Amino acid sequence: MRCLAFIVVGLFISQAEAISVVPAPPEVNAKGHLLVDFDTGRVLSEHNADMLLSPASLTKMMTAYIIGTELKAGNISDQDMVTISEQAWARNFPGSSLMFIEVGTQVSVADLNRGIMIQSGNDACVAMAEHIAGSESAFVDLMNAHAARLGMHSTTFGNSHGLQHPEQRTTPRDMAILSKALIRDVPDMYALYSEREFTYNDIRQYNRNSLLWDRNLAVDGIKTGFTSEAGFSLITSATRDGMRLISVVMGSPSEQVRAQENRKLLNYGFRFFETTEPFTPGQVFAEHRVWQGAVSSVRLGVRQQGLVTIPRGQRANLQTEVVMDQQLVAPLERGLVVGSLRVSLDGELLAEYPLSTLEPIERGGFFKRLLDYLRMLFS
Repeated sequence: MRCLAFIVVGLFISQAEAISVVPAPPEVNAKGHLLVDFDTGRVLSEHNADMLLSPASLTKMMTAYIIGTELKAGNISDQDMVTISEQAWARNFPGSSLMFIEVGTQVSVADLNRGIMIQSGNDACVAMAEHIAGSESAFVDLMNAHAARLGMHSTTFGNSHGLQHPEQRTTPRDMAILSKALIRDVPDMYALYSEREFTYNDIRQYNRNSLLWDRNLAVDGIKTGFTSEAGFSLITSATRDGMRLISVVMGSPSEQVRAQENRKLLNYGFRFFETTEPFTPGQVFAEHRVWQGAVSSVRLGVRQQGLVTIPRGQRANLQTEVVMDQQLVAPLERGLVVGSLRVSLDGELLAEYPLSTLEPIERGGFFKRLLDYLRMLFS
C-alpha cells in the first residue's frame, strides 16, 4: 500500500521567525530527578530517572491513589467511621510522622485522608489500608497491582506508609507516572495535597511541602519524603499559563535543598517552555482525492485535542505533515481514519495524531464510478 505525504506549513507562518534560546537544564543536587510536562509527557530535564531508590513517604502517594479510586467507585465514603486497630496505633511508629490516632477510637475516612496527605501520618495509612483491604499486607498487594497497571514497572511496595522495608523501591520516572495518575484519575483526592494545615485531636500540623507557601509558584501538591536511607525527597506540581509541570527530586541532602531544587526545575520549565495547541479539533488540514464518489474530494482533519511542549516563542515555526496510508474510495463515513497528522519542530517529531474524514462521502453514479475505476488502473 502506498504512503503519501505532504507538508502543510501555511497554518503557522508568521511575519518574522521567532528566535528562542534554551539553556541546558540546571544541575540538581539529588540522587535522581525528572521534570515532565503533565499534558504531553515531554521530559524537560532528567538525571538518573531510572535509578532504583527508596521512596520513603512518597509511598503514601500510592496509598492516596488507591483511596481515591475506592472513593470514586463508591466502595467507601468520606463518612465511613474506621475503628483504629492495635496495628494502626500511633505508638507503633515512634519518632515518625503521625496523625496521633489512638487504638479503639473511631475516625472518619475524611479525617484519615487528611492525616495521610497533609500530616503524612504512618498510623493513618495502616488504618485506611485495613479499612479497604482487611489487612495491610493485602493492601500492599493492591498497591503493587495498581503500580503494574499504571506502568510503574520498576516499583515494588512493601508497606502502605514508606518506613524502611527491604523490598520497597521505585524510580523518579515511576513516581512521575504515579503523580500524573493522581492528578488525572482522582482530582478530588489530589486537591487535598494543596491544603496547608490540618488539626486532629487538638494537634495542629502543617503540610511539609514548603513550596505551597511560595507566592511565585502556583504549586498545588504533591508530597515530601524522608528516611536516613532515602534522603530528602519532594515531588511538586504547579501550573502557569495553562501549562502543568511535575517535578520529581529524590535523595537530596536536606529539606531546604529539596525545596530549592524543585523550585529551580519548575522555574526552568515555565521560563523556557510552553504547552500549546497547534490546531483545534475538527480544523480542516487538507482536501484529498476521492475515487468513485458523488464528489471528487473530502476534507480531512483531526477530531481530538492536540497539545505539544515547545521552546517559548517557537509556535510560528511548527510544521505539520499529512501522511495518507490509503487511496480513498467512496463511500466514506465521517470520522474514518485514513492517515496521520505529524507535528514537528526543526525536524524533530513532537506528536502524531490520527487523521480522519470530516464529512461523509456517498458513492457516485454508475458512469462516474466506471470512469474513476479506469483512471485508478492507470494512476
